[in-house]
Amino acid sequence: MENSSLTPQPGTLYVVATPIGNLADITERARAILGGVDLVASEDTRTTGLMLTRFGLRKELVAYHEHNEIEVAEKLADLVAAGKSVAIVSDAGTPALSDPGFRVVRACRRRGLPVVPVPGASALTAVLSASGLPTNGFLYVGFLPPKSAARIAFLEKYRAFDYTLALFESCHRIDKAVAEIVANLGGTRVICVAKEITKLHETFFVGPAADMQARLAKASLKGEFVLLIAPQDFEL
Repeated sequence: MENSSLTPQPGTLYVVATPIGNLADITERARAILGGVDLVASEDTRTTGLMLTRFGLRKELVAYHEHNEIEVAEKLADLVAAGKSVAIVSDAGTPALSDPGFRVVRACRRRGLPVVPVPGASALTAVLSASGLPTNGFLYVGFLPPKSAARIAFLEKYRAFDYTLALFESCHRIDKAVAEIVANLGGTRVICVAKEITKLHETFFVGPAADMQARLAKASLKGEFVLLIAPQDFEL
C-alpha cells in the first residue's frame, strides 16, 4: 500500500525535499506535510521562512545545521518520541545529502521511531539525468576535500573507476577542481559541470575536460556546482 497520506501523523519524522531553485518544483505532498507538521527543522530558518511564506504557510521553525546538529538531533528525536510530527528540510533539495539531516534520522531510527521520506527535487539526480554521462551506476562523494593534495589523491584513487563519479563543488574551487582533472586524468576525460539547476541561469558544460576548462574560464562562476566525471573509456 502506498504511503500517500497528505496529513502528517503524530510521532513521525518527515524528511522533506524542497525546490533547488524553481519554487514550482515543490510537490503537493511536500506542501501538505510542511503545512501540517507541528514544527519544521531547517538548515537556515530565514531561507525556509521565505519559502514557506511564498507557499502561504506559517510554521514554528527550529534551526538545525552543521554547528548544532549533534545536540539538536536528540532534541528533535525527543519531540518525535513525545508524539510530535516534525519535518526536516535543507536550504534546497533533499536533506542529508551533503546537508544536515543524517543525525536526526539516525537518532529516530535508533529509537524505533517512524521516519518518512517526502521525495522531490535533488540537484544530484537532476544533473545525472540531463548530463548524458552513464547513469547505470555512480558514486556520490559529496564535496571534495579543500586541500589540493587530498583532491589529487582522490582523483588518482578513482582514476579507473567503472562508473560515473558525482560530487558537489563550490564556486570558489570549481575551476581548480577541473584543472586538476585535466592535469591528473587527462584533458580528454569527459565531464559535466552544471550550475544553478532549475534557476534562470541554469548551465550545463558537457564534454572533454580540457574543453570544459576553457569554457569555464570565460563563464561566470557564481552559483552552486555539480561535477560529474565519466568512466575513463566513455565517449560522448
